[in-house]
Amino acid sequence: MKKQIIENRYNNKGITLIALVITIIILLILAGVAIRTITGEDGLIRKSK
Repeated sequence: MKKQIIENRYNNKGITLIALVITIIILLILAGVAIRTITGEDGLIRKSK
């Protein structure tokens, strides 16, 4: 029974690490899209001028 509890702890940490990496990747993609939308050739800053 103790072995099963230890295995569950390691499995949860692995899933948490994968979820963290995926979340960071998604946030980086969204930040890139937002920056391009604001500062691109046809971005919001150029349109406001």
